[in-house]
Parts: sequence; C-alpha cells; structure tokens
Amino acid sequence: MARMTDTSAQGATPLVTGSEIARLAGVTRAAVSNWRRRYDDFPTPAGGGVNSPLFDLAEVQAWLGRQRKGQEVSVEVQLWQALRGAYGDDMLGGLVDVARLLTEGKAPAKLPADVTRLARELTGSGGGGAAETVSILAERFTDSVRRAGSDQVTSSRVVRAVRHFAGEAAPDATLFDPACGIGSLLLAVGPEQGPRRCGQESDANRAAFAQLRAGLTGHTGVGVVTGDSLRADRWTDLKADLVVCDPPVAEPDWGREDLLLDSRWEFGTPSRAEGELAWLQHAYAHTVPGGRVLMVLPASVAYRKAGRRIRAELVRRGIVTQVTALPSGTAASHALPVHLWHLRRPRTLGDAVTSVRMVDLTAGDPDGSLEPAPEQTADVPLIDLLDDAVDLTPGRHVEDSHRDYAVEYQALRRELTEQVRLLAELLPALVAADGVGSLDGPTVSVADLARAGLVEYGDPEPVSISDQLDTDYLQGFLRSAANTRRSTSASGTFRLDGKGARIPQTDITEQRRYGAAFRALQEFEERARRVVELSRDAATLARDGLGNGALAPEN
Repeated sequence: MARMTDTSAQGATPLVTGSEIARLAGVTRAAVSNWRRRYDDFPTPAGGGVNSPLFDLAEVQAWLGRQRKGQEVSVEVQLWQALRGAYGDDMLGGLVDVARLLTEGKAPAKLPADVTRLARELTGSGGGGAAETVSILAERFTDSVRRAGSDQVTSSRVVRAVRHFAGEAAPDATLFDPACGIGSLLLAVGPEQGPRRCGQESDANRAAFAQLRAGLTGHTGVGVVTGDSLRADRWTDLKADLVVCDPPVAEPDWGREDLLLDSRWEFGTPSRAEGELAWLQHAYAHTVPGGRVLMVLPASVAYRKAGRRIRAELVRRGIVTQVTALPSGTAASHALPVHLWHLRRPRTLGDAVTSVRMVDLTAGDPDGSLEPAPEQTADVPLIDLLDDAVDLTPGRHVEDSHRDYAVEYQALRRELTEQVRLLAELLPALVAADGVGSLDGPTVSVADLARAGLVEYGDPEPVSISDQLDTDYLQGFLRSAANTRRSTSASGTFRLDGKGARIPQTDITEQRRYGAAFRALQEFEERARRVVELSRDAATLARDGLGNGALAPEN
C-alpha cells in the first residue's frame, strides 16, 4: 500500500505523490505524468508544489478504478518482465532491440515474439506512442539500476537538478555531454527542437539507446558516438554553449599516463586519484567563450588535497561561478550528497567572476524545491577561497557567511570573563608546611585498604566505600609525585591502577581538610582547560571577524 504522505486535516483523506500513484497502479512515474497530460479527468493536485504535487488518495483510487488501471498486471509490467526473462543482465541490449523495433517497425532477430507483441501493444494502447514507450522503459531501467546500488546511469533526481540549474537554452545552442550514458541529461536540457546535441559514450549499447531514444522522443539534431572521451575524443573540434555531464567516478585508471601532455589540462594535470577533475577540464575545453559547464561531482572533489592546485587555478581565473551541494539522496546509489559545479568560460579577461556563489541544499528534500533560501547561499570572494586548503564545500562557507560574529564574540567574551573569575576563586589557599613529605610518615597501601573493604577499584580510579576514608583525599594522594613514579612504567607509560600506591594514615577530619584542597585543584584544572578552549575560540573568531569585516575595534 502507498505510504501516506500528508493529510490536510485530522480525519481527511491522505495525500499521495506521483511516485506512490505509480506504485499503486504498477507503472512508472513517467506513465503517471503521461496520464496527467492525456486525461482531462485525472485528479487535480490537492496540495504540494509545482515540482512535487500531492493528490487526494480517494480521488486517485476512484480514477484508477474507472480506468481499470491497477486491477491487473499492466502491459508495461508484462513487457518489463518479458525483457528480464529474455535478456537477463543484458537489459540494456533488450532496450536497444525494442527501440530499434519502434524506430524501424521491424523486429530485430534477437527480439522474442512475446516482447515484440507487448511492445507494440503498449505503444498502440496507451495513446502516447513510441515516445511514451521508450520513456517508460528508460525510467524503469534507471530505477532498476538505482535499486541495485549502481552509478551506471544518471538518476532522475540528478537530471531534474541539472535541468533546473541549466535554465533555458537558446534554440540555436550547441549542447554536449561527453559521458552521456543513455542520454538522460543530454535530452533533458533545452527545447526538443532546435539545439544541436552531441554526446559520447564508451558503452556501445548505451550510446545506441541514447541515439534511438532521441529520435523516438522527437529530439532533432542529436548525434551520439561511441568511445572513451578522455582517451579518444570524437568531438575534438566541438565548442558548446552548454556542457552537462555526470561522469564516471572513482575510476582507478582514467588514462593519465597516456595523457600527461594533453592540452586539455589547462589548470594542471590531474593525479590518478582525481579523474573527476580530468572530466571537468575536458568539459571546459569544449566550451565557447561565454559557454557553461554543469558537472555532477562527488562532494570529496571540493576538498581533497590532491586536487587543491587545480581548484586554486579554477578559482583564481574566475571560472567557477557556483558550487551547489544537492540534497542527500539525489544520487542514484547512495545517500551521500553530491555537488553540482558551475563553470563559465569568460568572454574577455575582464569578464571573469570575482566571487563564487555557494549553495547548500543538503538538508532539503531530494524531491522538493531546488530554489535556495537566502540562508542557504553565500557569495564568497575569490581571495577568501584561496587559502591552503581551497575547500569549495558549500556548507562550510554558507555557515560562515551567516554567522553573527558580534553576538557570538560577545557571548564568548562573557563566558571567558566568568570562567577566569571562577578560576581565581578555585585555586586553594595554601600555606607553608613543616617540609616533611606526607608519604615519609606512616602510610597504608591501597591494596591493603581494598582487602579491608574500605576501597573498591572503580573506573578509572579507586574510590572509598567507607566513612573512614575520604575519596578526594585518596585520589589526591594517588596523583602525588611519589605515587605517580610508582605508577609509571619503564617505557614512560602512566597507568593509575592504585594497587601499588600508598596514602598517609591520618584521621578523617584531616583527610577531609586535604580532600577539599585536592578537590579544588581538580576543579581548577578542569576549568583551566575550559579557559584555554574559550581563549582559542575567541581569538580565532575575533581574528576572522576583523579580517572579513564582521567585527571592528571599539571606539
């Protein structure tokens, strides 16, 4: 049963998302989207937003009943099951064969008869034709790969994010994806008609499906070629207005040894561990002046030490315009956040940006709005990014940008002043004694006290369990210089087990007098450590605030 997403009031009918309707009916989200467009009587949204509408569950169930959808296994599900049975792990090969059937009208020799029949039935019965069928199959393939925990294809959430931040593309624009997979990103940006779309993909089946998918969904001017973009660029002379890419990540060998002198490494030759920065520079090399790059990258690319020099050069030249941390769960195979890097090639020397916009959406809903709130953004001057780390993690800069330095500094200053005052009061008043060491007189071992039932070995120190012995007195003398030497091994390791330690024999009144002094010293040491921490925090905050203009000296 669908997970109930929302209710407008107590006792009201629950609201459900498009994904939950798809699960109720046994179809994909694309099919539900097509129903909304095709059927005038499909329930109208009862809540949510433009990007994530919510529907009244009772209305949806009634509509499904009238349409007889969800009452039996749909043709869509039957087709997918037949493909799975015929092609097994080579589902992409099956999708290519179905796409060829829909394009050419003639079934490829490998395509089983039942698959051919079901594909034609789905294409003819739904009203959406070949475009809907290929979109449904592409979405099912994407979902199946995501559930398997693979990054083989770009998730629908990543596609939505890239399309959102790409904005409009001119009808005469050139669009490029050098790792286009099954074409999800390449076909998602820009209008269907007009732009020239170029793609390259190392896997032949993915490249073939992307090309066939483009034709079936009405996209014109699309050319997808097969090959490794880094080792064998098939578009050497191409300059695009917009490059979008979700490149393969964590590849152990992206070809560095063969490409050391490649002219694409304008900002530095990436290390073996920084293949993502090779893809980033490859994409940038294919932009026209004023052209943009939108690249999906793991969050670690923003701070890894090996990529610091290249990041610094990208920032110094004013090429990185924005880094967006997308909501957790946006990527296909894991919940870790991914970043969307925005690059732009300056038209002239004076056209470069002077700050980088940092956008932190990590706390947001991966299916929710992608418009950042003011507190989720920060415009960071280039000079502030060019430190030893060149850390481009948005969260770090957004948090710093929205800090109230004055309030925080005053709070730290007040606490530090109070802690220093208490510190002076805690230091016990001590006077000169007779000079005879306390352990030079009558003493008793802690082991004997334990055998007598006066002490038990606690964690980490022995404690008194008798009103004849004061615990602070006991533990104070355990830390004395003489006992410390007994508890220190030949290797210099100190371990206060107390078994070999000795304490002076004296009455309980004297014990409590010494115990009070030892307890005050213990509290003094603890508060002194807190003063050190506060002092360090206050000095760091003051220095940063003075440097970035958030703080100024008092008149």
